[in-house]
Amino acid sequence: MRKPSAPEILQRFRTVFFKRKRLPALILMLLLPLAAHAQATSHKAALRALTPPAGKLLAGSYIGDETGEEDVLTPQLLRDYIRTTGHRPAWIYFSNNWYRSRAFPAQLASWIRSQGSTPFIRLMLRSDDRENHAEPLFTPQAIARGDFDADLAAWGRAAAKFKTPILAEYGTEVNGKWFPWNGKWHGRARGTRAFAAAYRHIIDVTRANGASNIVWVFHVNWNDHPDRRWNRFENYYPGDAYIDWLGVSLYSMLGPHEDELTPFSAIDNTMKRLHQMAPSKPVIIAEFGTDVNNPREPAAAWATAALKQILSNRWPQLIGFSWWNEQWPNGDNPENATDLRIQSDPALTQVFRKALKHPRIVR
Repeated sequence: MRKPSAPEILQRFRTVFFKRKRLPALILMLLLPLAAHAQATSHKAALRALTPPAGKLLAGSYIGDETGEEDVLTPQLLRDYIRTTGHRPAWIYFSNNWYRSRAFPAQLASWIRSQGSTPFIRLMLRSDDRENHAEPLFTPQAIARGDFDADLAAWGRAAAKFKTPILAEYGTEVNGKWFPWNGKWHGRARGTRAFAAAYRHIIDVTRANGASNIVWVFHVNWNDHPDRRWNRFENYYPGDAYIDWLGVSLYSMLGPHEDELTPFSAIDNTMKRLHQMAPSKPVIIAEFGTDVNNPREPAAAWATAALKQILSNRWPQLIGFSWWNEQWPNGDNPENATDLRIQSDPALTQVFRKALKHPRIVR
């Protein structure tokens, strides 16, 4: 007899209890722990599947387009990345922008899985892709009070049907005011609490609909911007019971004319803070990069220093990293475009081809 899956157990419970409402209280008391245990077991299996062996590192990537919206991927982009680096990404990052669709991105996730990588979904509950403004619709408060539960439930059911493990995050770089879920736009300290409540609610709703195959990531920027006590990333944390991995972004030059160099070693204090906040949680460097056309800082030299630190085991909690391999326009002048793509710089290409052969990298 086939053992029912966690989503099947939960669905049977919902069908019998919520539709028929005829189960005696004693049976309900027995079924609830059974469903919860089955789901927890499935979630543990997803975590085991995605966690590298001790001492090893996963190397993922966003494989890049030229729109700046991070939701368009093609087979050619992946072929270019693999040919350039000699490495197939452990995960492939992309955005699920709700201003386009609130549906689970099953087609794109399935294609990524067919290529031998794990889908890493940025769950972007936002009305547009503009930066530095308040979100008018998908506010953390509205999410937490259940305004989008029907959408989230459908999203969770579709994720459950996907069956294999998925990485996902809500609130990318939450401590950066450029994104609309930052506390600046929602009452500062009240906004940080609302974000944590919203993230917990998203996970509760998707798990209740069977999506125990999702490994959830809490993703912050390396520094708090604005640098205010209320905006410290610790204030946004939903809690260990909800979050599986921690992620951090660090970029240096994000355009050919920028002049504020950020050494990768600046991430060291962030790693200490993350460990103090959640000492049992593994960490990934979810995004890092620098513009290949900035004359003030050769991208190959910056990446060499970054990868040396990543591969050195100076952060025992680190289990993976991903270079943000993208180009995007900055206005109408192509000379102002940002280009982080490894294939755009032969010297940077050689840095990554060498680093990704390191014995610590899972291949």
